[in-house]
Amino acid sequence: MFNKETYIRRRAELKQLVGNGIVVLFGNNEMPFNYPANTYAPMRQDSSFLYYFGQHRDGLTGIIDIDNDEEWIYGDDIDVEDIVWMGFTPSVADMAAQVGVTKTAPTALLEEAFHNAQDRHQAIHFLPPYRHDTQIQLMDLLDIHPSKQREAASISLIKAVVKMRATKEPQEIEAIDRACDVGYVMHTTAQRLIRPGITERYIAGQVDGISRSLASCRSFGTIFSQHGEIMHGCPSDAPLEEGRLVLCDAGCELDDYCSDHTRTMPVNGRFTQQQLEIYSIVEACHDYVLEVAKPGIRYVDVHFAVCRMMTERLKELGLMKGDTDEAVRAGAHAMFLPHGLGHMMGMDVHDMEGLGQIYVGFDEETRPNLEQFGTNCLRMGRRLEEGFVVTDEPGIYFIPALIDEWKAKGHCKEWLNFDKLETYKDFGGIRIEDDVLITKNGCRFLGEKRIPYHPNELEKFMNEQ
Repeated sequence: MFNKETYIRRRAELKQLVGNGIVVLFGNNEMPFNYPANTYAPMRQDSSFLYYFGQHRDGLTGIIDIDNDEEWIYGDDIDVEDIVWMGFTPSVADMAAQVGVTKTAPTALLEEAFHNAQDRHQAIHFLPPYRHDTQIQLMDLLDIHPSKQREAASISLIKAVVKMRATKEPQEIEAIDRACDVGYVMHTTAQRLIRPGITERYIAGQVDGISRSLASCRSFGTIFSQHGEIMHGCPSDAPLEEGRLVLCDAGCELDDYCSDHTRTMPVNGRFTQQQLEIYSIVEACHDYVLEVAKPGIRYVDVHFAVCRMMTERLKELGLMKGDTDEAVRAGAHAMFLPHGLGHMMGMDVHDMEGLGQIYVGFDEETRPNLEQFGTNCLRMGRRLEEGFVVTDEPGIYFIPALIDEWKAKGHCKEWLNFDKLETYKDFGGIRIEDDVLITKNGCRFLGEKRIPYHPNELEKFMNEQ
């Protein structure tokens, strides 16, 4: 939690941006894992509630009445039985005072607050709900069916929250730096452990344990797999095999802020020539972003510059052919890069994605072509601004099912050498990802130390046992 003045200032700015009505920010509740008393732990608070009200306890709702200049936290104090099992928790009034809110009320009066707002013909602004219990609560309060709630959510509130949360304050940047420092330990531990015979699940478990030991939790489910061509490949019981590549995409959450890195390593600590040829392309694309990303640059332009660079280099290897610009316009590069260059990051690892990616990652001049494979998966294209935190994560993947489908259909055959692609079907995939802060004149890595990724330093690090 930051100091009280931070939350007072943020709510005041939100009032100015939204303009009128009441803003409702639902906190999260405990989520059962497989029966009611066995919950996911620790409880993860809603990020926007945290941003404006700072408290982590379950069962809270924040209301900002713009028209009457009032701020409320609704929630119930815990009873003795809860204290027996969970320990002491401050009262709702005490928690409210910690973030500069003077008015509190029990949850039972929340319905009355909604009715009063409706009687006064006030606009009721809420964000798109993503948890079923919140959706049910919202249906009870406003009689809006869950299937209609996303479209009924307040666009003005969404845009206000995105505007504020997109630009990170210095204290937020410090928190992300700390999370990235833990990310360094997570990934370098994996790099030290990788060797033939050890299982994917074992190394992923060690990585996850560090996130719980040095931070709050994982920022997302750890991806650790020799099948790097699977974007979200879960760790399996498969032993690591000599000559294969293994991809680790992992991050932690610390002080409510996230890290997110990806590294791809040779299982035996040495790249083959074929692996190095593909890896060097991804490395060059990754480093190009660091050279050009700065305020005023459209990230969608950086994405397509990377796609052209990748296409040129793949042509040198005989995997692609023809005119580079035409190939990229046709989406031929998406055979190898079916996702976007990166995404916003902050309190959420895909920051604010639940509010609608079209508002978070794009604006009127950068809306993506949602009909084209690959381009439809862009998450970030808008003009960069100082204080943005984005990921830089190019990759090259050889997906057998995609190769077979495009070959059978003759899709993009003018730019793809399918005979050559056949020889890469067992290659896997490579991704290199880092978290980048947009600064006044450029960008910088987040975190004190850089996780090894240049081939020579990576091989040296993995073999210094």
